[in-house]
Amino acid sequence: MTDCIFCKIVAGEIPSYKIYEDDDVLAFLDITQTTPGHTLVVPKTHVRNVLAMTPEQAGNLFSKIPAIANQLTEKLGASGLNILQNNEAIAGQSVFHAHVHLIPRYDDDSEKSFSINFTENTRDLTAIQAKIIG
Repeated sequence: MTDCIFCKIVAGEIPSYKIYEDDDVLAFLDITQTTPGHTLVVPKTHVRNVLAMTPEQAGNLFSKIPAIANQLTEKLGASGLNILQNNEAIAGQSVFHAHVHLIPRYDDDSEKSFSINFTENTRDLTAIQAKIIG
């Protein structure tokens, strides 16, 4: 896809700070650097997001995540790591080429520029389950 920024990065038309590459996947530093080492992992073949992936495409992408995540945490001295993947604009996807965010977390994570909050609620889990599997 010619107007896709990630396709242009994969093709070498736009420079990036690559940290991993193989035949199927490219990992490079996100220009926003939510925390030091914030990395994007993308399939080299254009696909909109996980909702559009085949099981094989998803397997190729997600099978690389552990090694890249370990490389980031070990080399940067991170204490943990968030893995984030957004699908469609409503969920925060802004570049419509599948990608996974690896966001290293540090003990002195003074930046606090990234957080996820889960809140309790009283949703009817039985009804939701029935809708999903029904």
